[in-house]
Amino acid sequence: MEVKPLLTPIQLAEIILQKSTVVIDTRTLQEYAVSHIPGAINIHEIFTYLASSTPFGLSNLQSNFADLLGAAGISGTEQIVIYEDAMNSGYGQSCRGYFLLKYLGCSNVSILHGGYKAWLAAQMPTTVETIDRNRKIFLLNIDSSILVTTEQMLQALDRPEIVKLDVRDYDEWIGISSSPYGVDFCPRKGRIPGAVWIEWYRMMIPNSEIPMFRPVEEILEICQSVGIMPESTVYVYCFKGSRAANTLIALKEAGIKDVRNYFGSWNEWSRDFSLPVETRLSD
Repeated sequence: MEVKPLLTPIQLAEIILQKSTVVIDTRTLQEYAVSHIPGAINIHEIFTYLASSTPFGLSNLQSNFADLLGAAGISGTEQIVIYEDAMNSGYGQSCRGYFLLKYLGCSNVSILHGGYKAWLAAQMPTTVETIDRNRKIFLLNIDSSILVTTEQMLQALDRPEIVKLDVRDYDEWIGISSSPYGVDFCPRKGRIPGAVWIEWYRMMIPNSEIPMFRPVEEILEICQSVGIMPESTVYVYCFKGSRAANTLIALKEAGIKDVRNYFGSWNEWSRDFSLPVETRLSD
C-alpha cells in the first residue's frame, strides 16, 4: 500500500520500526553527525546533485542515484521517508528527494512534514549512532511523466494552456539575482517567457515556528490568483528543482493533478544562450 506523501512525526514513529522502512536524512553530514532520527541514513547528494534534462544528463542522473541508493542498501521497493532540517531553510531538499525517488521509480515515498524541527518539537528520540546497510541493486523504473525537460519547456512557451510557474525568490524573479547561491552564479538573469510567479514560501503557513504547508483551501486560492485551477497543467521551476518540488507537492496535495517539475530549472535554462529570457522588471 502506498504511503501518504506527508507524514507527521507520530506517523513516522509508528512505521520506523518496520524492517521495510528506510529513513533518509538529506542534511549535511556534519548536521547528521550531531544528531538524527534513529536508523536514518545520510544522503546529502539528494540536494546537491545538479542535473541537466538532456538525454545524457538524465542518463547520468539515473546511473548516479542507482549507484548511490544501491550502496545505501535501497532497492526501490522499500517504504522510504525523507527529511530535512526545516521545510523553509533547506530550499525544499526533502521534497527534491521525494521527487527524485518518484522519478526513479520508488512508489512508497513520504516526507516528514515539518522536517527534523517537527521531530524534535514532538520530543521524539534522536541518536548519533549510524548503521551499515548491505548493498543492494537499485532497480530503475523511470516515471518521466513528472519531469519536464528543457525541450518540453521550450515547446510549452507557445501553449498558453500550460502554466509555467516560477517559484523562485523575489530577487531572482525580477532579475536582480541569477540564483540563491550568488547574484552572478548563472550567466543570465530573468525568467522563462510567459511564466507566472508564486514565491515558494507562500505555500507554507506564514510566521510558523515549524514551517508546514498551508491548508488546501488557502493553497488553491493562491493558485487561482495566477490562473492555476485544479484541471490545469503546471510546469513548475526554480533554480535546480528543489523549491519547485516543494511547490509540486503542495499543489498535488491541494488536488491539482497534472503538476510537473522542470528539474533542470533556471540553472539549465539560463546557460543555454539559444533559449529566450524575459528580463522586464515591471511585473
